[in-house]
Amino acid sequence: MNYFVRKLGFYLIALWAALTLNFLIPRLLPGNPVDILLAKLQQRGGIVTPDTRKAYELLLGGDSSEPLLVQYWNYLINIFRGDLGVSVSYFPTPVIEVINTSLPWTIMLVGVSTVLATVIGVALGAIVGWKPGTWLDSLIPATTLLAAVPYFWLALLLVYFFASTLKLFPSQGGYDVILDPGFSWEFIASAIQYGFLPALTIVIASVGGWLLGMRNMMVSTLSEDYILTAQAKGLSPGRILRHYAARNAVLPSVAGFAISLGFVVSGSIVTEQVFSYPGIGSKLLSAVTNNDYALMQGLFLFITLAVLVANLIVDLFYGLIDPRTRVNA
Repeated sequence: MNYFVRKLGFYLIALWAALTLNFLIPRLLPGNPVDILLAKLQQRGGIVTPDTRKAYELLLGGDSSEPLLVQYWNYLINIFRGDLGVSVSYFPTPVIEVINTSLPWTIMLVGVSTVLATVIGVALGAIVGWKPGTWLDSLIPATTLLAAVPYFWLALLLVYFFASTLKLFPSQGGYDVILDPGFSWEFIASAIQYGFLPALTIVIASVGGWLLGMRNMMVSTLSEDYILTAQAKGLSPGRILRHYAARNAVLPSVAGFAISLGFVVSGSIVTEQVFSYPGIGSKLLSAVTNNDYALMQGLFLFITLAVLVANLIVDLFYGLIDPRTRVNA
C-alpha cells in the first residue's frame, strides 16, 4: 500500500510542476495575444481604446498588469473549473471546444496507428528473435532505415505514389467536405479513406523500433534457464515461443506501449500538417504561430495529463505483477 501511495504522491507533484511550467513557458515567448487580436480588429476597421484592450485581456484569462502570482492563482482556479480560456487563433471559440473538435481525430488516427505498429512490430520481432542470424534478420536494417526517415519526407513519398500517381487515396483532409460529420457509413468510410495515408506513414515510421526492441529482448530471453528447461522437457518450439520466450520478452514492450499511448494525444504534428488532417497537431502548430497562450496551455495540459496517466498506469501495473518493484521502490 505504501508503494501505491508514494506513486500517487509523486505523480500529484509532477502534475503540479507540469501545470506551473504550462503557465510560465507561454508567457516567456515573445509577443502578446492581446496585441494580435487588436491588430486583427484594426484591420477590420475597428477602433482600439484602452477599454478595448482591458476587455480583451479579461476575455483571454486575466489582466497582464496583475502580479504574476495573482495570474497564476487565477490560472489554477480556471483550470479546475474547466475554463481554459478563449482561443486567439479561432476567436471567439473557447479552447475546450477547439480541443473537443480535434481530439477525436488525433485519437483515432494516432491511436489506431500506434496499436497496429506495436502489434506488427512485436509479432515480427518475436519471430526474428526466435531465429537470430537467419534471413529474417535482414528485416532489421530495412525497418531501422524507415524509422530514421523524417515523417514529412515519408509522407510526401506516400502522397506522390498513392495519391498523385495512382490516385488511390486523397492527399489532404480528414473526410469528404460534402458529407456531414456523424456516425453514418458514408462518413466513416470517407474518414477511413482520408486517414489511410497518414496512418500508414505513422505505422511505417514506428514499426521498426518495436521490431528491434522485441527482437533484442527475445535474443536475451532465449539464454534464460527456464527456456533451457522447457527445451529439455521436450516442449514444442511453438509452445516455448508463445508461452515462455515471447511472454517474458514482451514485458518491456508493454510498458513502452502504455507510455506511447500517452503521447497519442499530442498527435503527429508534421504528419497532420502534410495531410492537412484536422487533429491536435495542426491546432498546436497554429497556436504556436499565433502566440495563442490559451490554446497552447490547453493542448499542453491534455498532453501532460495523458502522459502522466499512462506512466502512472504502468507503474501501478508493474507494482501488481512484480513484487520486486514494490520492495525496491
